[in-house]
Amino acid sequence: MRRLVFALIIPHMRILLVEDERRVASIVCRALRENAYTVDLAENGERALELAREVPYDSILLDVRLPGLSGIQVCRNLRVARIDTPILMLTARTLVEQRVEGLDAGADDYLTKPFAIAELLARVRALVRRLNGRGRLLRYADIEMDRHQRRVTRAGRAITLTAKEFALLEFLLSRAPDPVSRNDIIEHVWDIHFDTETNLVEVYVNRLRHKI
Repeated sequence: MRRLVFALIIPHMRILLVEDERRVASIVCRALRENAYTVDLAENGERALELAREVPYDSILLDVRLPGLSGIQVCRNLRVARIDTPILMLTARTLVEQRVEGLDAGADDYLTKPFAIAELLARVRALVRRLNGRGRLLRYADIEMDRHQRRVTRAGRAITLTAKEFALLEFLLSRAPDPVSRNDIIEHVWDIHFDTETNLVEVYVNRLRHKI
C-alpha cells in the first residue's frame, strides 16, 4: 500500500464534447461532470481539431452538424492526423447511409438525437473501456472501484468520495502501480480552464490520501 500512497503524492477520463446547440451541450456537460468526467467543450469543428491535437482525450463526443467544418470532416481530419481517440457521433440523422458515412469516416460509435442520458453514459463507458482495456472494476492492493455504481471500497470498507475525488482516484488506479506527474493529473482530471498556478491538485491529493 505504501507504493500507492507514494503515487498519490507525486485520469480519470477527459472528454471533448463538440456541440454547437447550447442547450444540448449544457445538459450533456452537466451529466458527464456529475458522473466524474472532465469535459471540454468546442462549439465548432475548427476548435475541436485544435483541442484534439493539443489534449490527449479519452473520448470525443462529436455532433455531425456543426458550423464550419462538419463532424464528418472533423472525424476524417483527426484520423488522417493519426489521432485515434474513440469518437462517438451525435446526430439527428436516422438514415442508414448517413450513419455509415460517419463510421466510414473513422467514428467508433453512433448515437442519434434525441437520446437518453443513461444511454449516452453507457456508450461513453464502452468507448473508454475499449481504449484502456479496463472493465467495470479497477483494483489495486486492497482498494476496489466499481466504475458503474460509482462505489469505492478499501478492505471491504466503503469510502465516500466527491465526484472530483472519484475522478482522481480512477485515474491513479488506471495507472497503478506507476507513479504519475502533476501535469498528467491536470490533463486528465481538470479541464482546459484549470489554473496551473494554484495548489488545487495537492489539496485533492491530500483529501484523497486522508480518506483512503
